[in-house]
Amino acid sequence: MSAAGSSNPEYVVARVRARRGSLYGDEEYRKLTRMGPAEIARFMEESSYGEEINALGSRHGGVDLIEYALNRNLAEQFDDILDWSEGTLYDLIARYLRKFDAWNVKTVIRGVYTDADQSAVEADLIRAGEFDDRRIRRLLEADSIDGVIEVLEDTIYGEPLREAYAEFEETGVLVPLENAVDRAFYERLLSGLGGDEPTRQYEAFLRAEVDFRNATNALRLARSGADIDPAAYFIEGGDLFTRSSLARLAQNLDELVEYIGDSQYGEELGPALRELEAADSLIAFEHAIDGALLAYGDRLGTIHPVSVTPVISYILAKERETENIRAIARGKEAGLSPDEIESELVIT
Repeated sequence: MSAAGSSNPEYVVARVRARRGSLYGDEEYRKLTRMGPAEIARFMEESSYGEEINALGSRHGGVDLIEYALNRNLAEQFDDILDWSEGTLYDLIARYLRKFDAWNVKTVIRGVYTDADQSAVEADLIRAGEFDDRRIRRLLEADSIDGVIEVLEDTIYGEPLREAYAEFEETGVLVPLENAVDRAFYERLLSGLGGDEPTRQYEAFLRAEVDFRNATNALRLARSGADIDPAAYFIEGGDLFTRSSLARLAQNLDELVEYIGDSQYGEELGPALRELEAADSLIAFEHAIDGALLAYGDRLGTIHPVSVTPVISYILAKERETENIRAIARGKEAGLSPDEIESELVIT
């Protein structure tokens, strides 16, 4: 629970491995795709989500109950990990969990942009980062994007968002703002890591995450045909692209797909790239990227079993469980068939 002093990876990894055993697997997901929202909530109540379902059940129902329970459980799980951690290990984990601050900023911005109901926006927030309840409340109460930026002036997101705001006003699209948030997060995440071999391997994982984010952004831009400068959305820190190569490749979808397929990630992303070409499905590609990151994290956790990497691997797996359950609940609410819902899940 402190960044000072020595690390305690043995203890934290042991606690995390015990919790990993309770994550849902293929069988549980198949059962959930054949249930309605009320049945899903009951199923969750009998598993590791029981405390949250019981605490929230008197105020929410249906998909709302599932969403609130998922987000509260995720935040509490990650708060526990920080409470267990000490020294450098605490710092590395806390850095990574700030991704949820970035998620919350983008969620609030989208909510303001679409004039969404405040309660609907709040249901999508994940309070697992550094922002305290007061800042979250101020973000939710902001009634304009300029107001959101004002709440964030003293954070790493304030200046990049202010710089991106002019382009947002000119284009009317959120891409400049969302990419400003991502760039700020990854720049802080990758700064000054250093350390031993496990930490260097963890840094390699983070660089792969940046590569995958840049690949997704480039594919979106290439498919959109919009007159947008791809270099403006480049995130520093990866190994696959430079700013100029991303700008060039995003102009030609076929060339971009070939470039990714010939890269160090070709084996992991090859099937998804072929599906992207055959079925024109960017969603399938994004799911494959999520799966590749999960597999990469698992491999590092095996190579360095007493380090930060098994903890990050669990964080990714827990986050993916949350997203899978959310996709099932929303799919059932939308009337999708079990097969349609299963196509939206990421299972490794």
